[in-house]
Amino acid sequence: MGCSRSLILFINLAITSNLVALIIAQDDDASCTERADYCWKCTDGATYTPGDMYQVNLKSLLSSSSSKTQNNYGFYNSSMGKHPNNVNGIALCRGDLSQDLCQACLNTSIGRVLQTCSTQKEAIFWAERCMVRYSYNLIYGIEKQYPVKYVPGAEFLDNPQPFQPVLDYLLHNLSDRAASSLKKFAAGHATVPGAETIYALVQCTPDIDKKNCSNCLKESILEIERCCGGKKGGRVLKPSCSFRYEINSFFLPTANSLVDIPASDPAPAPKEEKKKSNIKQIVITIVVVLVAFVTILSSICIFLRLTKRRVKLDEDENSKEINLVESLQYDFETIRSATDDFSDANKLGRGGFGAVYKGRLLNGQPIAVKRLSENSEQGDREFKNEVMLLAQLQHRNLVRLLGFCLKTDERLLIYEYVPNTSLDHFIFDTNNHEHLDWETRYKIIGGIARGILYLHEDSRVRIIHRDLKTSNILLDEDMNPKIADFGMARLFAIDQTQGDTRTVGGTYGYMAPEYVIHGRFSVKTDVFSFGVLVLEIVSGKKIGSFRYGENEVDLLTYAWRNWREDTIENIIDPVLTASSRIETMRCIHIGLLCVQENVVDRPTVASVVSMLNSQSLALSVPSQPAFYIYHKTGSDILTLTESDQS
Repeated sequence: MGCSRSLILFINLAITSNLVALIIAQDDDASCTERADYCWKCTDGATYTPGDMYQVNLKSLLSSSSSKTQNNYGFYNSSMGKHPNNVNGIALCRGDLSQDLCQACLNTSIGRVLQTCSTQKEAIFWAERCMVRYSYNLIYGIEKQYPVKYVPGAEFLDNPQPFQPVLDYLLHNLSDRAASSLKKFAAGHATVPGAETIYALVQCTPDIDKKNCSNCLKESILEIERCCGGKKGGRVLKPSCSFRYEINSFFLPTANSLVDIPASDPAPAPKEEKKKSNIKQIVITIVVVLVAFVTILSSICIFLRLTKRRVKLDEDENSKEINLVESLQYDFETIRSATDDFSDANKLGRGGFGAVYKGRLLNGQPIAVKRLSENSEQGDREFKNEVMLLAQLQHRNLVRLLGFCLKTDERLLIYEYVPNTSLDHFIFDTNNHEHLDWETRYKIIGGIARGILYLHEDSRVRIIHRDLKTSNILLDEDMNPKIADFGMARLFAIDQTQGDTRTVGGTYGYMAPEYVIHGRFSVKTDVFSFGVLVLEIVSGKKIGSFRYGENEVDLLTYAWRNWREDTIENIIDPVLTASSRIETMRCIHIGLLCVQENVVDRPTVASVVSMLNSQSLALSVPSQPAFYIYHKTGSDILTLTESDQS
């Protein structure tokens, strides 16, 4: 057993060393005091003017963070103010501190960061016992590993060879414990055989999930050689995680959790006479055989137990899903009565998978009922897909599923009723679109972005919508957008980045080129559709062709041509006032970035939300968008064959 563990530790050390050699990390660009009792990084970007509203919001937010922490985890996060003077802040104390020690550290740190980063809109400050961070961008729930600061100890080890594998084992053990805990904190110690005792703690900000915490800490552990190789102590400091180790205890005893490292195998006994040696060899052989037998038998038992537990967990999960579905099921007669037997007078519209009716339950609650088409295999799949997905989703910018109904060939989905119908009835209607001033349009763009961000990153499951378009954006009584129609949606694993399909479904013009041509889809597929939506909302024109001079062009061609020729005013809906030109032009810029042909060139939705929330955030220069049509001699126009559309 000891030889096995030693071999595992040796292999881990070899792998770690190789990975460190391959890592290309950003520079250690933060600053520290001479004694390294605190470090800081002030961004070189946006600044504020002393006395302005951003500074007022910043001081108010930091003041509140120093007086309270949330959930007794020594953690505080909040936002203050409205765009463009909004401030987002995070404060975190070391997990072993009492409330009084935590507040004392935060009070000192806040005073120092305001003095050190006196005009920067973004900064991070690490003290020995706490951290303060603020920004005008979104920072909550987002793993961030830069800027990074390495703080090596002053003294070198006498014998680093046995020290390093024990340290590596200890930090990985603590990282697993921290990532699985609510507090995202763990501390402990381990003894190097015949030498020092190592004390260490690891910590993440509690706003990131288990996977991101584990990733941040383990990436940091790989940087030990760069930071503190051969030293008796060291710290790696990052916005989302940090760790520290020393050969002397530095945290409160209540935080300590012993991590046992096996001692070295005892030295061999002196040689005895030949007879005793033979007896010893026989005994060892018998013991080895017995240990091997017990090990194999134990492994079989453990495997069978885990298999049984996995089956039980699967059964429990299936049972939960069945209970969830049953709790959402409505009686068919109730829904038929609510819609007046699906009368034409109550019909709200018709989509690809059936008609939608307005109804009212006996308690007076208005509902919208989607009645899926009969004898449609695709409709059956969409029905089950939409029920299971929407039942798990809760967000103000997503339409809420109230329930469903199944009876023979009838398949009904019951949603909350959204009174202002869909966005296309406003933006493309000559009578209604004048009522959409820029403030309302900007609110709609921001709401759609937040809804997609929830689907991609913040919900319990990662979902790719695949059919974002104006008719699938509903507007409530306050003109807040709600993303609807999840019939084409696909569920992704948390770490999955791309999916493939042989059957391409959606609406041409809104679909990204890699999806139309190759059947590949990802979060960037939804980003492309969002870019088209933004350009439609700003211009008031549909993605399809329209007359421009003597030619017919599509919206992407029209937008790109005017962007390139610096005639952006032509893209903006004439009913919008000149006072909104800065924001409208920025939205056009963001829209063009979203519809780039190369998937890598498109921003993530998290980046888009940050771009919309901060006017000072620099935007990259867009390239020619996908499906751009050149109007020249010969008219080189992209066309889709019949097989492309199947």
